[in-house]
Parts: sequence; structure tokens; C-alpha cells
Amino acid sequence: MGGDTQAKDEGEFIFIYSTFGSVADAERAAEALVREKLAACVNIHGGVRSVYEWKGAVEKEDEAAAFIKTRVALQEKVMARLRELHPYEVPAMLVLPIMSGNADYLEWARGQMG
Repeated sequence: MGGDTQAKDEGEFIFIYSTFGSVADAERAAEALVREKLAACVNIHGGVRSVYEWKGAVEKEDEAAAFIKTRVALQEKVMARLRELHPYEVPAMLVLPIMSGNADYLEWARGQMG
């Protein structure tokens, strides 16, 4: 019985990973995505340290990482809206698969999004 539910859910959900300059910026974007039914939930992790090269210089910045839980069918809408909400010139918007999960949580998540 549980196997059938997991097979049905496989590939339906994704995380979109993005980083922000502050927890407050991440929360603003997360609230909009949840309110607009584009995400079921967004987990925000402050205290992320990023090291990257930007315009010829190595940068070291404190950031907040956001894991946006959404459906594959909403991916393009979420990414377009996230680009509008994001303060970065070139935001990271990386799609990670969610292969399966507990059926009760996935049923709840499904009901949160359009």
C-alpha cells in the first residue's frame, strides 16, 4: 500500500535552492511564494558562508539559503516569480529532485499549492 503512494509521488515534487543576502530577504521571497500558492513551504537556513568569484574578485559573504518545496508542474512559474522577488543580479535557482517522502506530508504539500 505504501509503495503505491510513493511510486505515484515520485518526481512530482522538487526543491528550488536559492541563496539570499539576508534571512529577511529570503523570508520576503518565501512569504510571497507561499501566499501565492507557488510553494508549500520554504526552509531558510541563515549563517551560510559563500565563497565565489564575481566580476573578477573572490567574494566571501554571509548568506541565507532557501529550500523552496514545490511541484515540478510549477517550476517555471516559481522560477519566474523568484527572479522578480530576488535582490541579486544573478540569483542561484537550482532545481533538486525530491524522489519520494512520507505520504501524509506529500498530501499536505499537494494541498498547499495551485
